[in-house]
Amino acid sequence: MTSQTALMPVTAAAPVPERDMANAIRALAMDSVQKANSGHPGMPMGMADVATVLFNRFINIDPSRPDWPDRDRFVLSAGHGSMLQYALHYLLGYDDMQIEELQRFRQLGSRTAGHPEYGHALGVETTTGPLGQGISTAVGMALAERMLAARYGADLVDHHTYVIAGDGCLQEGISHEAIDLAGHLKLSRLIVFWDDNAISIDGPTSLSTSMDQPARFEAAGWDVQSIAGHDMEAVAAAIEAARRSDRPSLIACRTVIGKGAPNLGGSEKTHGAPLGEAEIAATRENIGWVHAPFEVPDDILFAWREIAGRGEEMRRAWERRLAASPRREAFENAVAAELPDTVFEALEAFRREHVEKATKVATRKASEMALEAINGATELTVGGSADLTHSNLTITKGMSRIAPSDYAGRYIHYGIREHGMAAAMNGIALHGGFVPYGGTFLCFADYARGAMRLSALMRQRVIYVMTHDSIGLGEDGPTHQPVEHLAMLRATPNLNVFRPADIIETAECWELALRSKDRPSVLVLSRQNLPMLRQAHSDENRSGRGAYVLREPAEHRAVTLIATGSEVEIAVAAAERLETEHGVAAAVVSMPCWELFEEQDSATRKAVLGSAPRVAVEAAARLGWDRWIGETGAFVGMAGFGASAPAPDLYRHFNITSEAVAAAALKLII
Repeated sequence: MTSQTALMPVTAAAPVPERDMANAIRALAMDSVQKANSGHPGMPMGMADVATVLFNRFINIDPSRPDWPDRDRFVLSAGHGSMLQYALHYLLGYDDMQIEELQRFRQLGSRTAGHPEYGHALGVETTTGPLGQGISTAVGMALAERMLAARYGADLVDHHTYVIAGDGCLQEGISHEAIDLAGHLKLSRLIVFWDDNAISIDGPTSLSTSMDQPARFEAAGWDVQSIAGHDMEAVAAAIEAARRSDRPSLIACRTVIGKGAPNLGGSEKTHGAPLGEAEIAATRENIGWVHAPFEVPDDILFAWREIAGRGEEMRRAWERRLAASPRREAFENAVAAELPDTVFEALEAFRREHVEKATKVATRKASEMALEAINGATELTVGGSADLTHSNLTITKGMSRIAPSDYAGRYIHYGIREHGMAAAMNGIALHGGFVPYGGTFLCFADYARGAMRLSALMRQRVIYVMTHDSIGLGEDGPTHQPVEHLAMLRATPNLNVFRPADIIETAECWELALRSKDRPSVLVLSRQNLPMLRQAHSDENRSGRGAYVLREPAEHRAVTLIATGSEVEIAVAAAERLETEHGVAAAVVSMPCWELFEEQDSATRKAVLGSAPRVAVEAAARLGWDRWIGETGAFVGMAGFGASAPAPDLYRHFNITSEAVAAAALKLII
């Protein structure tokens, strides 16, 4: 075996057959899974021929610069087959994918995690694992490519997004949302290879589905081809045709799972378990692979490394075009997604203006007003909504809409596809060039949850505008009134959940979300109007601490009232009631972001919360609040689901009132 870094040129009488290059993938996949005693060898073995043709003849990547902007994107949506990607990366010569990493497949600290993870290994474009996420995220990547090309031209932006997806990806409901959106928008640079092996973990796919997948994609407006997935010339011809299409493409590749294994090939037994020593030995004999485990002959390895060399030449040619482009600086700034200072200056001016005006609006409206300032100061932000544009208030003046084959705009109508929207925004953020935000009702975070979790896992700056945030939305009733959603979102690592109390906090939270480059944010916004609660303008972004004292009594505080969002107004009224009617000194703490408050040092948190008894008020479930109010604290909020009625009636019905807060405080101190 030749080491990755010491590979010497090989002179051969004839080019290395692609079948031998594909068998290298098969061997590395089955050996790695066997050594780990864990994994999925069947898909990499079945799709090795398709992957070899794609990479050897078409794909445009450079392992020495895996993040160069105009590279083709490759997404392994069927992430359980991760050894396909890791084998490719070793064969192509990625610096971080030495043979030792394949030998440590699925082990603690290795680059070769069980499913591909963005940021964990070079060249992994997105985290895949939950089936359907990869193909749906790829739709966002393909859309971002078209949008960036519309701004900067084909000289700088001209690449494809390739996806390998399995039956599981296409059975998951999110895939319907994604393929419908991609077909509608005519994302012609998106090419999906369906590993059509008719096998799932339980056995034949016929156990659970009779779906005609090609017909489904055709109905969604895709170009569809069906081929024999082990016929390399057929694969190449299909890719060439797909690249000429003016629509997104599905290439249905009829394959044999575990291709090459003489006894287990075509069986679900190769799906999620090692082949076993005997079957691996038989497979080696069957495919003519006479080499030891993890050994790849020099000529085959050299043939793979030539692909990397071709990609390097393409990348250098692109860099020359970039250097000569009059739009170079603008393009580089866009790819870096560095928001200009003018955005934050505009938000500071916005806060100053509305403190002086004491503007009273719903925080969803305050968000729209803040977005007017933001979108007017930069073209990097791209917005959208899941068919709730005029409820979420996510579009601003001058934002033209993205339309089929017209990608010059900044606003995306995602349709009634909350999960697909969230995944597409992940793809837009991962692709680079834009800062995406998108809206729906907070209750429908349930539908977007899978992709929102991946936003946090991948540390992407994706901004979720979630309006109609409580029983305050009123008559739509308990199906639309979020109760448990704040607790669910707050439990998610690396996700900032902002629930602003007024127009000033809303602008501050937008600023914090835009500055948070390494995490997503959720802006939780009210339907009902809320008063402006600040007494004066402050140059400091007070929401940046996560929580702060909004009202401090003149005397030593006897009780601390803590609230978020629309309930801060109630806490302020309760504090005034306690003082005027009972002579009780009550402080009010506004806590727009638990996560940022948790990051403060203990002295800062103690100064804000004080040592007096605490009452929390939030029109949501209690779960999590004991962290801030302690064992002896009181909670005024929801203990069950909501009801259908006007918002004021609901607050009275569920006893979320200033009177109830004051009464809870008195019980603690008397």
